[in-house]
Amino acid sequence: MLSRTADNLYWLARYMERAETVARLLEVGERMALLPNSEQGYRNEWEALLQAGGMADAFARKYGDPVQRNIESHLFYDTENPSSVASCIGRARENGRIVRTALTTQVWDALNTAYQELRELQRAPRHDGSLDQLTEWTRRHTAMVRGAIDATLLRNDGWDFLNLGYYLERADATARLLDVKYYVLLPHVDFVGSGLDNFQWRMLLRAMGLHRAFHWAEGGEITATKIANFLILNDKTPRGLITCVDGINRHLDRLRQAYGVSTPAQAAGRALLAGMSGITVTEIFDEGLHEFLTRFIREAGDVGQQIHDSYLSGDMR
Repeated sequence: MLSRTADNLYWLARYMERAETVARLLEVGERMALLPNSEQGYRNEWEALLQAGGMADAFARKYGDPVQRNIESHLFYDTENPSSVASCIGRARENGRIVRTALTTQVWDALNTAYQELRELQRAPRHDGSLDQLTEWTRRHTAMVRGAIDATLLRNDGWDFLNLGYYLERADATARLLDVKYYVLLPHVDFVGSGLDNFQWRMLLRAMGLHRAFHWAEGGEITATKIANFLILNDKTPRGLITCVDGINRHLDRLRQAYGVSTPAQAAGRALLAGMSGITVTEIFDEGLHEFLTRFIREAGDVGQQIHDSYLSGDMR
């Protein structure tokens, strides 16, 4: 496969997963903002989401005040924000258009339908009660694209590049959502284990669509330790870090077999998996959850860079 085709497929998947992540961030913020005011009140929740998404500085320059309507504009509608839902779906659709012949009709139709409906949303009058509708719309269309990919695409190297994009972006998203809750949203260390702490964990699980799965897997009371195990180390969790890293390695191994050569990307993927395979929740908390997640995001980014250098830069080797 040509590296430019692989690059378009990889980024199509990353942008669709990123659109869903931003929608989930919006949902987390809306749910958290309904709680009684914490130490820093309503504004803290929205500011936390911007910090976690790496968008705080750009938002402050353009909007200033982090109230819900401004956050909604920046994270959903604003095409000047490269991580907004509108930008992500537009870019995913453009990547799909470029490699139209590598996609089935069903995948293209799902992509194009999302894009056309998005344009209608952008033209429609906005109202105060629209945020839950926007997040539900985004989740539905990203699921339709992913479903069409899984149901209709040949399991060739193009499918591997699509899945590498999905798994890398999902791993980054899960780590950032965890960090929003534990490091930024919780107002003070004294709240750890409190009713507020546990309620925030439940809201995070619901926003990620994993509330019932958590109770199936872990059972009983929601605690920080159980959440960390479920979202980081439980290989049955669909959005879990270990699940995503394992998926990255599976598809890198498939590319190694297909092309008959191992690259630094495979080595980076194996190193990331090895660093998680023997670790325990206790060791994660001993390091510090925020510190662990920050390191994971950096190391996953290094894997992404190696994938780019090995397969997507025009010099496949």
